[in-house]
Amino acid sequence: MAYSTQADLVERYGAQLLVDLTDRGETATGAIDGGVVDRAIAEADALIDGYCAGRYVLPFASVPVQIGPISRQIAIYTLHVYKPDEKIEADYKAAIRQLEQIASGTLKLNAEGVASTTTGAGGVRVNDRERPMTEQTLKGWI
Repeated sequence: MAYSTQADLVERYGAQLLVDLTDRGETATGAIDGGVVDRAIAEADALIDGYCAGRYVLPFASVPVQIGPISRQIAIYTLHVYKPDEKIEADYKAAIRQLEQIASGTLKLNAEGVASTTTGAGGVRVNDRERPMTEQTLKGWI
């Protein structure tokens, strides 16, 4: 399941920007190339999954509300062949920061987490040698 769609990108950035970014053929068609958009969204979603994999069960049962905008910001940045404008670059960097916060646990998602691999036992475990001076071995000295 994709975290964003071509329709989401059109709604957020406009159809003309997507035409400009995806109509890459020798002869311009003036239409959005859905295959290029789908690849960019797939790359964005794979990056998101990479950051979320250690903390959350993937695929998400229901996509957390924070993930959709992150997917759109990364996908539109990925669609740029050349340097994007400052706003799109800033949004991309903010999306990556959010993913880093998700991976570190600073930003929590409303999703099922991965089970802990710890045993649940806390504290320190000490293995010590047998004590040679006991009541039995000191009998007669005290």
